[in-house]
Amino acid sequence: MSMIRGYDPDSLREIVDQRECMMRLEEIENQRSLPALLERVWLLKVLDRLDEALELADEAVRQARMAGTRKDVLRARVLHGTILQNRGAHAAAEQELATCANEAEGQGWAGIAAFAHQHHGKNAYEARDFDQARESFKRSLFLRREAGADDSALETALRAIEAAELRSSAASGVLV
Repeated sequence: MSMIRGYDPDSLREIVDQRECMMRLEEIENQRSLPALLERVWLLKVLDRLDEALELADEAVRQARMAGTRKDVLRARVLHGTILQNRGAHAAAEQELATCANEAEGQGWAGIAAFAHQHHGKNAYEARDFDQARESFKRSLFLRREAGADDSALETALRAIEAAELRSSAASGVLV
């Protein structure tokens, strides 16, 4: 069951049940597998414990490089990029997320590429580059369709495209 209850309209960040996230974090805090490490990073991120999340994200990237696959490394790096974004380091996040998206597409890994493009778009959206955000979200939607994503994943991308278009129009003074 997903812990995501919705998305903030201003930042497109996940809205979660804080208590549920804390309980899950406590439940997996001693697990050392890469999937558990990545989940812990995400939980720390949505709980706004960004210093801890960044430290653990660095560890997850190292672990993925040592014992994981190239896909694992990309997933860990995308999550690392989202921590940079949440810390306000938009230029660093943009670079990391764009690199991950390009590498995943080059390997033909549509699901990971879609994940990276979606977060690249969120970073651009927060940085108020709504045109770039819209393009990244559109690419994510295309790749999600290609990967056979479920309707909820497609809906998330469509809503992000709509939000970026509305913000872009508002910023340029065009009524939609």
